[in-house]
Amino acid sequence: MYSILLRVYGSLFARPRFRKLNILLFDLGLRGLGILNHQNRKISGELMFLRQCLKDKDNPVVLDVGANDGGYSRDIVAINPSVTVYAFEPHPLTFDRLVSNIEAHKNIRPFNYAVGDRPGRQILYDHRSESGTAHASIFREVIEDIHKAPSSEYEVNVITLDEFIEEQRLARVDLLKIDTEGYELNVLKGGVKAIRAGIFRAIQFEFNEMNVVSRVFFKDFMEVLPQYQFYRMLSGGLQRIDRYSPVRCELFAFQNIVAILREGDGR
Repeated sequence: MYSILLRVYGSLFARPRFRKLNILLFDLGLRGLGILNHQNRKISGELMFLRQCLKDKDNPVVLDVGANDGGYSRDIVAINPSVTVYAFEPHPLTFDRLVSNIEAHKNIRPFNYAVGDRPGRQILYDHRSESGTAHASIFREVIEDIHKAPSSEYEVNVITLDEFIEEQRLARVDLLKIDTEGYELNVLKGGVKAIRAGIFRAIQFEFNEMNVVSRVFFKDFMEVLPQYQFYRMLSGGLQRIDRYSPVRCELFAFQNIVAILREGDGR
């Protein structure tokens, strides 16, 4: 029946005069699938997910990679005050705001690092006219091509997940959140040892137009996280992604993806 409906619709509505209708249906379908719902954390589904993931856990551990000014970390603490959050923010100006904003939250520990696939130094790009924005990225094109603005440069320190986990002696991380403006796959590649050991119980990352700049596909995330079940975040829950489909997965627009460690693959 499904294939018949598709065939009939295509034969009737694949015509130039129905362009506006088809675009409207396409845009509505994207929102229903959790794509471009970026207005706030309630609409995106993040608050519901955080409650499901962390609310009933005792002393959970969260790594907030790309913490910006600390809003996400503070939401986590509000949901579960027993949590320990390690918040990473490489931009020097944004990091200062982060430290100020979390001053009352001793269980949020700030680190002035980018997280990547190898330790060292890296150039971070931001808006030249308004530095310290949420758009700062390792990729210059994010600022200049996507946001159409002149860029400024900052040299920042880079650490890997594996290096940090070993230093902190973390045996379990309940949630790894990554929001690094196109650099998400590099973050995961720096944590391959921890991924294979099943240390990360759940991983949340953004997939969007920045991945066009970084030349990273959805399939790349599936390949680096083979023991995880993937979901797309909706305002009303998580939508399971049962199999890889280029036409349904390679959608380069704002969306939150959740990868949950399958039973038996963790410690």
